[in-house]
Amino acid sequence: MKRLLSIELQKIWKNRASKVLTISYFVILSFIALIASIKFDIGNFKIHFAEMGIFNFPFIWHFNTYIASTLKFFLAIIIVSMMANEYSYGTLKQNLIDGMSKKEFILSKFLTVVFFAVVSTIFVFIMSLLLGYNFSSYNEIGIVFSDLEYLVAYFVKLVGFFSFCLFLGVLIKRSAFAIGFLFIWFIGETIARLTLTFDIFPKSKIASQITQFFPLESMSNLIVEPFSRLSVIKNIQETIGENNSKDFGVHPIAILIVLVWTAIFIYSSYLLIKKRDL
Repeated sequence: MKRLLSIELQKIWKNRASKVLTISYFVILSFIALIASIKFDIGNFKIHFAEMGIFNFPFIWHFNTYIASTLKFFLAIIIVSMMANEYSYGTLKQNLIDGMSKKEFILSKFLTVVFFAVVSTIFVFIMSLLLGYNFSSYNEIGIVFSDLEYLVAYFVKLVGFFSFCLFLGVLIKRSAFAIGFLFIWFIGETIARLTLTFDIFPKSKIASQITQFFPLESMSNLIVEPFSRLSVIKNIQETIGENNSKDFGVHPIAILIVLVWTAIFIYSSYLLIKKRDL
């Protein structure tokens, strides 16, 4: 497994575009720290994000994983390109000629997906600890290391999303078309979700019970938006008479759904490679 992962990482690192995207992703990810320095002074109205509690433990685990997950498209491009380049440069056929089986080939891609997810999760964990200890009002160990399930959800979300991207790269063979198809799929899911929610099952939970099984929607459900948890937002909602009863937790069923989709995407990728005349 170490050999397979090493082969894939060498391919990525020797590709200039992939190298730039990888470095850019982690640089931009670290820019979350800059949110702490943002201040708005408009007359008597002042906003200092760090003072709003976004870096308080344990809320920071929710906030940082949510923000970091929005940047996953940088690595998605790498995953799709990684597969598309196999066809463009003929390295897939060469690997098979050199003795790598089709199962090992797909395994090497999946190991790369997991590797990126692990590194990204560790990066977010370390960054969150540093920011939390600098800005959090609560530094007790029990509080600091509570809500770490958001990191688990973040890892599962990345693995699921990257596996989907890998499948699209295998299916479509061209990175630009695969990325385009990803956005089309996203739009399709959005239209279906809105139709079910507002037209077919208005004022009912049936729509959410159905859409939770959509691939991208299931990944999105792992980490819901954290902003409504902030005290300043809650105060505004109470002032205007709005009652926020949103569930912000990470649920095992949500993780299970994404893991099932991950297995489907990886196995489907293997079947495509297995059946194709390469």
